[in-house]
Amino acid sequence: MSATLRLAVIGDGKMGRAVAGLAAEHGFEVVAFLGEADVERDGLTAAALRSAQVAIEFTVPTSAAANVRGCLAAGCPVVSGTTGWDGERVAVEAEVRAGNGALLWAPNFSIGVHVFARIVEQASRVIAQANAGFDVHQIETHHKAKLDAPSGTARLLAERAAKGFGREIPTTSVRTGSVPGTHEIVFDAPFEQIRLEHVARDRRVFAAGALTAARWLIGKQGVFTLDHLLGTAE
Repeated sequence: MSATLRLAVIGDGKMGRAVAGLAAEHGFEVVAFLGEADVERDGLTAAALRSAQVAIEFTVPTSAAANVRGCLAAGCPVVSGTTGWDGERVAVEAEVRAGNGALLWAPNFSIGVHVFARIVEQASRVIAQANAGFDVHQIETHHKAKLDAPSGTARLLAERAAKGFGREIPTTSVRTGSVPGTHEIVFDAPFEQIRLEHVARDRRVFAAGALTAARWLIGKQGVFTLDHLLGTAE
């Protein structure tokens, strides 16, 4: 049996708790579980990370860049699932590369979502080539505490659909209740309609994916996405 790996969890919200709850069955010991108050009080230092071999970060857009930089300074690879900080991510990724650190960021850690994105791109291409009068739009629904709209996953799917369809895809964002995440791509023609849908039933699907990514990231240098892990990066 492989040795237990030391994990730091940054973010004590629903996703952070889900990651911590599944860590043991994925071969990790949570050596640090840091909420926003902990990071603000003590800083994100090597001591705070308690010699973790890898960190998983699910926080808020305003904190993500600083958290990744803190992990980089501490020499700790980091998996980030925080969305909504695209404007800062380019600079942070350049720092990770320059500092020989390791970052894996994804807007969604569900394997099914990444399969779904490939299906959406191919379906969009086929429908566009058919030239049968179809329009396309996306509807994405998340829990009411979701901060960014559209979600990172919705932006990913819109990009893939646009790549196949040949133009920008509009997205409607709904925030209600406790929905973990539902994404629907609708192809609509005057007399018929095609719907493609991915439904996340439990946020643990994202936690399990992040833990798989964390194990994969240990020992690597560079900036990665889930496509690198799955061997589907272009």
